[in-house]
Amino acid sequence: MDKTVAGIAAASIEAMLAREKARFIAGNPISQRLGDEAKHHFPDGVPLHWMTDWGTPFPLFVREAQGASLTDADGHRYRDFCLGDTGAMFGHSPGPILTVLAEQGGHGLTYMLPTEDAPAVGRLLAERFGLPFWQVAATATDANRFALRWARAITGRPKILVFNGCYHGTVDETFVRLRDGEPIHRPGLLGQFADLTQGASVVEFNDLPALEAALAARDVACVITEPALTNIGMVLPDPGFIEGVQAACRATGTLLLIDETHTISTGPGGWTRAHGLSPDFFVVGKAIAGGVPCAVWGFTAAIEAAMKAARARTGPGHSGMGTTLSANALALRALRANLEQVMTPAAYDHMLAMSGRLAAGIRRVIAERGLPWHVSAVGARAEFVCGPVPPRNGTEAAAAMHGDLEAAIHLFLMNRGVLIAPFHNMTLTCPATTTEDVDHLVACVAAACDALIAGA
Repeated sequence: MDKTVAGIAAASIEAMLAREKARFIAGNPISQRLGDEAKHHFPDGVPLHWMTDWGTPFPLFVREAQGASLTDADGHRYRDFCLGDTGAMFGHSPGPILTVLAEQGGHGLTYMLPTEDAPAVGRLLAERFGLPFWQVAATATDANRFALRWARAITGRPKILVFNGCYHGTVDETFVRLRDGEPIHRPGLLGQFADLTQGASVVEFNDLPALEAALAARDVACVITEPALTNIGMVLPDPGFIEGVQAACRATGTLLLIDETHTISTGPGGWTRAHGLSPDFFVVGKAIAGGVPCAVWGFTAAIEAAMKAARARTGPGHSGMGTTLSANALALRALRANLEQVMTPAAYDHMLAMSGRLAAGIRRVIAERGLPWHVSAVGARAEFVCGPVPPRNGTEAAAAMHGDLEAAIHLFLMNRGVLIAPFHNMTLTCPATTTEDVDHLVACVAAACDALIAGA
């Protein structure tokens, strides 16, 4: 009997991969030439190795992007549902951000001193997200790292706790996974010189008893989590789970950090505000300044007071936190413009409507073809998964990933002018996304499914 993968014949997947790779090579000679030239100085022809993760025979080089579309070096236009893997979640080059770039460019970009935008930005962040105190970093990785360092300093506890399958940038302690119930280093980790499992506990998402047991020893300084896992596929919380995490933290004196770098797709205040959560720390990166590198992390008044006490105990010296370009003048002004003029309720209303249309369309495609797949969504973020039921934890999510099948679909879509996230079947809609964009994506997914089912 022929082998099948998620309801599709393996031979059909292999044939589509070969066919679509050949089509990509034939259609992108300029990208291929640029990649060959770049290999003289950049490994694999790219300045960041993640840029090779798209599954293409060679990197796709971009000429320009605007709104919800992107044009490559060969002149092909794409309807962009990846949006820089969330970095351009509010579209490429929003008008207010273009104004900031033009105006601030003539007044200096970085001073290592605050600007007149600082009081306004602090007020806007507090009003939007509900936490009174804030700091600005260059990336969400930095924001998470700094907050976790503060959590250890405040509590005097050595450990953090993460959920299996989590992703919080390149924070060292979060690179742990579960294997047969035991913590291990995340596979593929390079150059690791310390045993991360000594400083981090890891349990499955949606397993509240396991979390409570891990916190019982009261040696965990902080639980860091997304409200829904989004980087191992999408794993939604069971009803009441995140609230249970918050309660368990309160009961054991453990601090709670909610990282909304991806789940800011939920609404103007993220999942946290939409669901009435009250974390000790709160992080948003990537899209918060409209594509200008920037991240923010907020905290409660109690944490701010505890920070001062910890600083007094420690004495003067380098805190181990901060980078020279953090909160630079350009980033702060872009952050202000994005909060005031781009991340508006009206923008979210449109994004959510477009993502809802997208999710409904792909669900219809799946149902009409009897495929054992499903669709999950968090606000403007939606994902179709080649598995029959939504996963409840990282282990189940990893098992629902089928590399060759997903790669074949991605290449099929790319060759027909559609980009989705390269790491799994994730889509994002932005304020510039149109119904025509969504309907074209749905039609292309339907055509890909039909080709896979037919084996042609």
